[in-house]
Amino acid sequence: MGWWQVSADTLAGGRFVISPLAEATACLFTLREAAASHPGERHWLDTHLPAYRARLAADPVAARLSDVARGRNWIPDFLTPAPSGDVARTFEEEVALIRDTPPETALADLAVALRGPVPPDLDRPDLPRRAAGLLEWVWTRTVAPTWERRRRVLEADIVARTRQLGQGGWAAAIDDMRPGMRWLGGDRLQINTHDYPPREIGRAQLLFVPVTPRQGWAAWEPGTRYAIVYPCSGALADPGPAPVPRALARLLGAGRAAVLLLLATPKSTTHLVALTGLGLGSVGRHVRILLEAGLAGRRRAGRSVLYYRTAAGDALVAAASPEPGAERPVRPSAP
Repeated sequence: MGWWQVSADTLAGGRFVISPLAEATACLFTLREAAASHPGERHWLDTHLPAYRARLAADPVAARLSDVARGRNWIPDFLTPAPSGDVARTFEEEVALIRDTPPETALADLAVALRGPVPPDLDRPDLPRRAAGLLEWVWTRTVAPTWERRRRVLEADIVARTRQLGQGGWAAAIDDMRPGMRWLGGDRLQINTHDYPPREIGRAQLLFVPVTPRQGWAAWEPGTRYAIVYPCSGALADPGPAPVPRALARLLGAGRAAVLLLLATPKSTTHLVALTGLGLGSVGRHVRILLEAGLAGRRRAGRSVLYYRTAAGDALVAAASPEPGAERPVRPSAP
């Protein structure tokens, strides 16, 4: 298995960060795989796959790079620089790290990922610039238009992880981050189940980076910082607004109906803000009215308050939901 030797001081200083480049890279991998993990992602793929494929058809180098981006379970290191743990960077600042990679470094990283020679069509001095250009396209066309909403989803995941950390320590916060990852005890952190040699990270920064697609990888700047990119929790993975049956929206209002739909599983107000795109004040008012009407209940989980749909709320949603295809749903809009 692949594991890192992590000192107590390094783990204690571990922190969560948001990386626009990591989000764009995860979206690139999802476009390449063309496989959705939830309905919102299916809609996103249906929207952007045709343009992505046209982009690759017009740029054979980008198409070839996309094909080999993950190698054999290994991503070329230059494509996934570790984000900064000290200051928030823009996408443009992060992607510049890829563009400015020395060509010989990029080619060496690609050879390691492929476990063999670099294909002739990729053995070129402008490879870092072409890789950065592909990621810039993905960011501009598929991520930037919804970045603010995605960022709120990522922030909500970090809030949830921080609560897990406070309640159960790092083992609780880490064990379900991504498949194959868990705390082994002592000073060992299992990163994946691949047969990679152990890596001692010493006093370097340890960063945890959520992304909304169901993707994940590890990245590092040796001796300086190590990052684990992981998919945010399933309840938050879909950054699109929840569709609301028209009848339920007419009865409760689109925003309140959207909140009621989301309470099929317990959620905090932070989660509801991230998922609906509504302001905290609006979400708070909707939740209060649903509580007063007996359509929602609440319970405490550690220091958090979680809201959930009651049996009456379930019955109302079931009664107001049309048969598939019977009517067009509406979507809540932020005030």
